[in-house]
Amino acid sequence: MSELEVKRTKLEMAKMPEGMEGPGFFVTSLEKVVGMARKNSIWPLPFATSCCGIEFMATMASHYDLGRFGSERLSFSPRQADLLMVMGTIAKKMGPVLKQVYEQMAEPRWVLSVGACASSGGIFDTYSVLQGIDRIIPVDVYVPGCPPRPEQILDGVLKIQELVENESFRRRDSPEYKALLNSYGIE
Repeated sequence: MSELEVKRTKLEMAKMPEGMEGPGFFVTSLEKVVGMARKNSIWPLPFATSCCGIEFMATMASHYDLGRFGSERLSFSPRQADLLMVMGTIAKKMGPVLKQVYEQMAEPRWVLSVGACASSGGIFDTYSVLQGIDRIIPVDVYVPGCPPRPEQILDGVLKIQELVENESFRRRDSPEYKALLNSYGIE
């Protein structure tokens, strides 16, 4: 086998959304197509403060390459991002800034809490450290570890992609979602 044939045999087709198909046509719902497109074009905004940020840099580097999962373009502007990745120790003084960044992001938006410090305050049980970012903004996926390995961060991104793909259009307009945001003081 030539090298080109070996490369061709390792390619796998993406899983088609559920629908009806026949010779020359394929029918599915708009919601499933949009979910598949969103899943593969997430624009993360890294909010990194400590050692978890270093692990995130390793995740973006060539060995792990987060770009393979559709997150090639990091956005450092909240208005151009849809995934907020909070990594590292968050001081209580940083809480209002983090909340403002979250509020500036356009809907739909998702949050990934990376590491023990962002998820629960970690080993820093002090007056100055926020004991979990879920006290100020809603979190969709938690990645455990101190600091988590790049493989764990990739797993967290895959969980976010699964959530993004299966989320309905109506979820953001539901009374439950609005009540969740109101519980955080976000309108």
